[in-house]
Amino acid sequence: MTKNFLEVENVTFVAGGNNKVNNVSFSIEKEGDVVCLLGPSGIGKTTILRTIAGLEKVKKGTIRLKSKIISSEKKHTEPELRNISLSFQDNSLFPHYTVEKNIYLGAEKKLNGKKKIDDKNLIKILDLEKILDKYPHQISSGEAQRASLARSILFQPDLLLLDEPLSNVDQSFKEEIQVQLKKLLKKLKITTIIVTHDSYEAFYLGNKCGIILDGQLKQFDEPYNVYHFPNSVEVVNFLNRGILIPAKVTGENSLENKDLGTIKGNFIKHYPKGSDVQLLLQPEDLEHDDKSNLKLEVVDRKFRGTSFIYTLRTLSKMLIPVFVHSHHIHQHEVDEKFGIKRPIYIEHIVCF
Repeated sequence: MTKNFLEVENVTFVAGGNNKVNNVSFSIEKEGDVVCLLGPSGIGKTTILRTIAGLEKVKKGTIRLKSKIISSEKKHTEPELRNISLSFQDNSLFPHYTVEKNIYLGAEKKLNGKKKIDDKNLIKILDLEKILDKYPHQISSGEAQRASLARSILFQPDLLLLDEPLSNVDQSFKEEIQVQLKKLLKKLKITTIIVTHDSYEAFYLGNKCGIILDGQLKQFDEPYNVYHFPNSVEVVNFLNRGILIPAKVTGENSLENKDLGTIKGNFIKHYPKGSDVQLLLQPEDLEHDDKSNLKLEVVDRKFRGTSFIYTLRTLSKMLIPVFVHSHHIHQHEVDEKFGIKRPIYIEHIVCF
């Protein structure tokens, strides 16, 4: 039987004596894998990181790291003995040390056979070269966050925990750091759990993603599956990447909506013919066609750089999002008619 690098088994996470997330189970199979946890503010994501780091005790369940129990109802390994590094969202730098000294704190520890990190390159990747001599009060929140991230990586922990690591970083610089961070974590095989509110960031960085809602881990899966095969209405609403529309199952591979007509595709779950369902419709599920006889009213248009997202109103007043590549020559204005290609075919039909 293959043993997972990290196992969280039936754990109830507690902060301030109150349950935050109940009966959570997930695992990280291989060293070097990255898991991202998504959920609204205050739901308990940071409490999960603090508990795994040893700053909070578990109320119920077991946490194992490299096959050793580090937290349970009966055992609690102190934080300094776990070889786990936690980088907080807020400024966690020592105010009386320079940025450089903050970064190198703890980096002199024994590597235990691990390859030494190219610290100069790490500092360059995170754009910290010009502020090494400054003190925390002299730099921006984004710079402080990146310095804290550098310190955590140089520590070369068995497990790296990052709490909103790029939340204060300028958007123009964030994507570049995401690319470099992903390469670095993979190269160094640093197993990582990242808490983020940004689903795009989670989908890019994570081998697996966990969705935490209403005090529970609702879904834990590969990013592709979380997006295309959400397992509940709650996950659909949280990700906000589509809408649910009423439909009736008319056959093994078809259903009917009174505004859009027949929709065909592959059902993820079997429903008997005649079943009333809620169909998940995502922006990329429908195709634009100026020649179509199915035309809907444009009520909004959002420019996303590489694409437009049109919001269309149906006869029954449903609002439907449709993706169109930004290179499409014919742009539609609000109140104009917008054609939907027929027959409608959706590769993955997800219903509730």
